[in-house]
Amino acid sequence: MREEIKSKTTNRLKRIEGQVRGLAKMIDEEKYCIDVINQSSAIRQALSAVEDLMMENHLSTHVIHQMKGGQEQKAVAEIIKVFKRAKKK
Repeated sequence: MREEIKSKTTNRLKRIEGQVRGLAKMIDEEKYCIDVINQSSAIRQALSAVEDLMMENHLSTHVIHQMKGGQEQKAVAEIIKVFKRAKKK
């Protein structure tokens, strides 16, 4: 894994962990439903950003390695899989 992406991903996940704890506290304290939904949405967006970083890492490391190693069909299949997953967001 590229060190820059690993660092960004780890930091994001720590923030998400705090957000999830905050969300649980909001539920315990019976906060306003729309506020809970907004927080939940923010967590979902943060997780999506983690997925984007992981896709970037995969394409820039594993897929490149596959292409250089003569596994072009596998690399193309993975690129298509990543593209389709990204379109679902």
